Amino acid sequence: MELLLSYFPHLTEIQIKQFQDLQKLYEDWNAKINVISRKDIDELYTRHILHSLGIVKILEFKPGSRIMDVGTGGGFPGIPLAIMHPEVDFYLIDVIAKKIKVVNEVATALGLKNVKAEQKRAELVKDNFDFIVSRAVTNMPDFVDWVADKVKKESKHELKNGILYLKGGDLTEELASFPNATQYDLSDFFKEEFFETKKVVHLPLKFKK
Repeated sequence: MELLLSYFPHLTEIQIKQFQDLQKLYEDWNAKINVISRKDIDELYTRHILHSLGIVKILEFKPGSRIMDVGTGGGFPGIPLAIMHPEVDFYLIDVIAKKIKVVNEVATALGLKNVKAEQKRAELVKDNFDFIVSRAVTNMPDFVDWVADKVKKESKHELKNGILYLKGGDLTEELASFPNATQYDLSDFFKEEFFETKKVVHLPLKFKK
């Protein structure tokens, strides 16, 4: 928790309590349903919570925005982002039912009224969002195919509406067909070794009817 506060010192008391509760909630659920690797549960704040919040270092969502988290797994990056943005609506989806069960239980336990989670494939979502976030569920070309028609027309943020994607390593080849993609190195914001090769990729997407 000290790690989190060192990077985000302006958290409210409610947010601090919610972030503190995450460790026990995920430990309890992980004992029943393995949603996070055993190794990573001990590094929850660095590898999952702080990593998810890397998106906040790039862009803070404005109140009233709508964000979809595709392939959320146990709730990352969606749950930490929802704690940080109580006035933003988050829609978390995954194809694995047991993971969505955990997400719903965690959101309820934390009192997050701004989170809706469903077992669903991204291609079947019929709604539009300001941004679509994810943590490396697939390669970018396939991901764009899933979500290209799910972005709102009107953009109200400093960055244009589209994808904010958490991914690591050399993305040169993967992003070759997306010249308008911008990579942000998380090592510019977080000093831990885990973030040395981690990035946030912003890819603006045009509205499609």
